[in-house]
Amino acid sequence: MASTLTLHATGPVAPAEAWERYALPRRWSEWSPHILGADASAPRIAPGVTGRVHGPLAVRVPFTVLQVDGAARSWTWEVQAGPVRLTLEHWVAGAPGGGSTTGLRMRGPLPVLAGYTPLAQLALHRLVTMDPGRPGTPAEPPPGPQAYG
Repeated sequence: MASTLTLHATGPVAPAEAWERYALPRRWSEWSPHILGADASAPRIAPGVTGRVHGPLAVRVPFTVLQVDGAARSWTWEVQAGPVRLTLEHWVAGAPGGGSTTGLRMRGPLPVLAGYTPLAQLALHRLVTMDPGRPGTPAEPPPGPQAYG
């Protein structure tokens, strides 16, 4: 029986940049520490795009993109490793006060979701906090309210 878990992260990276990090599989390894690379049938995610995510220990996990809504900055894909299938729905939105919030709704076997949650949470955090010019480094926080006087 499938279960559902939802995660969120908020950070200073602009929504357009966070979305591009999702939209280009070649960039997934910049912010997702458990993804060492990705091969995809197209350079940009779109319904029907397939490929493989490269993980540690030479693990290769096939994926299929099911849905993409660029205007809403959301997408859904499915990954399968052996008999285990996960459906992952991602989205990006502007955060109050600047930056962006990203979310992930995962559907699959609860033990797998529970085991994957810490890695997924770390990846989401990095997606919205890493400096776009220097992968692996925190972005500067968005400017706060200005005092004039």
